[in-house]
Amino acid sequence: MERTKEQKMLKIPPRKIMTPGPVEVDPRVLRAMSMPILGQFDPAFTQIMNEVMDMLREAFQTKNHWAYPIDGTSRAGLEAVIASLIEPGDRMLVPIYGRFGDLFVEIGERYGAEIHTMNCPWGTVFEPQEVINELKKIRPKVVALVHGETSTGRMQPLSEIGHACREFDALLVVDSVATFGGADVRVDEWCLDAVIGGAQKCLSVPSGITPITYNERVEKVILSRKKVARGIATDSDRRAASVMPIRSNYFDLSQLQDYWSERRLNHHTEATSMEYALHEGLRLVLDEGLAARFIRHKVNEKALMVGIEAMGLELFGDPDCKMPTVTCVAVPDGVSADDVRNVLLKQFGIEIAGSFGSLQGKIWRIGTMGYGCRKDNVLAVLAGLEASLIRCGGSVNRGEALQAALDVYDEAAE
Repeated sequence: MERTKEQKMLKIPPRKIMTPGPVEVDPRVLRAMSMPILGQFDPAFTQIMNEVMDMLREAFQTKNHWAYPIDGTSRAGLEAVIASLIEPGDRMLVPIYGRFGDLFVEIGERYGAEIHTMNCPWGTVFEPQEVINELKKIRPKVVALVHGETSTGRMQPLSEIGHACREFDALLVVDSVATFGGADVRVDEWCLDAVIGGAQKCLSVPSGITPITYNERVEKVILSRKKVARGIATDSDRRAASVMPIRSNYFDLSQLQDYWSERRLNHHTEATSMEYALHEGLRLVLDEGLAARFIRHKVNEKALMVGIEAMGLELFGDPDCKMPTVTCVAVPDGVSADDVRNVLLKQFGIEIAGSFGSLQGKIWRIGTMGYGCRKDNVLAVLAGLEASLIRCGGSVNRGEALQAALDVYDEAAE
């Protein structure tokens, strides 16, 4: 059957994406992605790579030598770090307070880790001392923690845990996918050994490239495994150290280090346009300034929360550990969560998210991240949510949400 020109044409409906990710891509990032392709060893491109590494160090607030992206979605970054650190039988402690702690468990199991988990109710986080006590008991090689858990909208304090990991010689691996670029992530000050950021959330870059950073403690483990892989270690060395080569080729950080070093040893073909996107996304973050950017996220978060409550809805979760980039709203009794989301999308072109597991159908998750974290978007989602709830039979305080949010913006402008 011959296709018409109209059938071949790609048509994308306009959307305001107010989910915890992916989010609306900054138009300046899209423009950067349209620039001509360079060869990956062209000096002009390797200079871009160097600039990306410098900007990542600044954004991660670290002096780590290694700060570079993994080509792939955020999960690729998580797997690259775990694959390069975990050998069969290594102990790995995973405190779980939402969906993405379970992801750490799944990845660790696939690489042979002896997994030890802790759990707390969804909507809360761990007291740092709880994790530290378990750390003392288990003595793991790796502690894997989510900083901002988008499934519950909570954010785990890390500083005390990071310092304890140094004391007990454990490596702290942190998923900051949903907080990097939108909330404070102090890699050096909090003693975080390896951190995985996200592009498609607070950086407002398309999914497909993942910033990571790690320190010399992590590099020491990676290089010991590289030595075995290349046959440099003797059999006695290998037996004494019980070191095995990194199983993955694509996610082998020792090879990626060579690629991102001055040697530029070929590992893969770099995703050139995504590199442009990350470069522009980071440039915009640093041009705004980290402190100003964090304040912007907090102001829009407050306006959204105040508006939600003025509407007569309840916020979900412990307010003392709320993420500034994700707001969770309890679905009122007698209302279908999916019906409201569908009306909001169809009639207003606004997308918000549901949740996972035990929270499925019970909460909505609204993201205020990066370029999408704006006054016009917050006011639009409040207006659209109110109308959609009324359309689906919900009871709301009509007209109160927008006025409450505007009060927040007026106060911030003073």
